[in-house]
Amino acid sequence: MEYILIIISAVFVQNIVLAQFLGICPFLGVSKRISTAVGMSGAVMFVMVLATIVTYLIQKNILDPFNIGYLQTISFILVIAALVQLVEIILKKVSPALYQALGVFLPLITTNCAILGVAILTIQKEYNLMESVVFAIANAIGFGLALVLFAGIREHLDLIEVPKGLKGTPIALIVAGILAMAFMGFSGLV
Repeated sequence: MEYILIIISAVFVQNIVLAQFLGICPFLGVSKRISTAVGMSGAVMFVMVLATIVTYLIQKNILDPFNIGYLQTISFILVIAALVQLVEIILKKVSPALYQALGVFLPLITTNCAILGVAILTIQKEYNLMESVVFAIANAIGFGLALVLFAGIREHLDLIEVPKGLKGTPIALIVAGILAMAFMGFSGLV
């Protein structure tokens, strides 16, 4: 039951983008087409889960035992950057086609604060390793859901007539705000 509550909370109630406002950069920047939104969502899910596992282990096996928790943020950032680089190198060698498909998204993931946010939140919420993995997967699904919904709306906006002063970023921000308010309807669910 605990895992179900974590999933519902992370995907809908405390959506990493729409409720906690982490990961706004890729949310606005990579949401012009559904295909790019899906690609970014997959890449974020992979890196978010991997980063959460590694950062959890670093926190519990290095930072906490040696009482150097003040190095958490910088060590987590370094781990995330290293993981993204490692994933990029492996994909380039193993699957050039997948590397080409995700190649644009991988460098963007390094600066995605949602990944760092989830890694830190798992420690703050005092989850165990399994709960941390479930939390990371659920947040990645929530990120992907918000990104794909937003991309679909933005694609639709390209087909309709929007007033000249609202074209582009202004209408995107208005739609993002309305989408965030829609997700607020889930508050109180968990």
